[in-house]
Amino acid sequence: MIANVLSIAGSDPSGGAGIQADLKAFSARGVFGMAALTALTAQNTQGVSTVHALPADFVGEQIRMVFSDVRVDAVKIGMIANAEIAAAVAEALRLYCRAPVALDPVMIAKGGAPLLDPEAMETVRRALLPLATVVTPNLPEAAALLGRPEARSREEMAAQARALLALGPQAALVKGGHLDDDESPDVLATYGGLQWFESRRAPTKNTHGTGCSLSSAIAAELAKGQAISEAICAAKDWLRGAIEASGQLSVGAGHGPIHHFHHLWTEQDIPR
Repeated sequence: MIANVLSIAGSDPSGGAGIQADLKAFSARGVFGMAALTALTAQNTQGVSTVHALPADFVGEQIRMVFSDVRVDAVKIGMIANAEIAAAVAEALRLYCRAPVALDPVMIAKGGAPLLDPEAMETVRRALLPLATVVTPNLPEAAALLGRPEARSREEMAAQARALLALGPQAALVKGGHLDDDESPDVLATYGGLQWFESRRAPTKNTHGTGCSLSSAIAAELAKGQAISEAICAAKDWLRGAIEASGQLSVGAGHGPIHHFHHLWTEQDIPR
């Protein structure tokens, strides 16, 4: 039976990140995608101009309506926007969700625009992290959640992954894409220890929505019954191909999107 996965996140009208990227990642990984919107943004590949957070009670009602009718096999949480929405999401998941949860603590857009109200940080830390099967921050997000300087080495990454684990999730995946190195290692902390995932940095600026897409792909694999480590391996393998094939797309003048469907179709498949 095809798994059903719910994304709780914001919208990106340019299609590369947010809910739009989540739904593409779900489809690419062979699951049925659903979406509960937390915020609307006006953005493109070059940046974000405006964020409009939706009423927290409406966000909660979207989640309730999905769970009241549909079997949900996994949940991905992305952009939360503010403390009220974070609390509403946490309450809805405590009431209705018994499925794995992949939490991507989206705080800053690729162009630098803030996507999380600073007052919401404590609510995310206190209410959402303990509900997560896996949390997937990049280095700035991990540092912000912990109130520490950004990690600059593998040792600091490992320490921060362990510190995040102590805040309540079942696993913490700290992504090393911001390291100043040709390598882009990620480290997974679980109560069984640490596991490193190695990868070379791809020579492209088409990285818009990579965090959204990775966490969504992980959620999809968890929905299909994969263990956390195996879900991350499968998601990262797919994401690597999506980044490497991103040059087949021509979307915007800034950080372009990845090619979610690189394994299904290429530019040669499109009728002229």
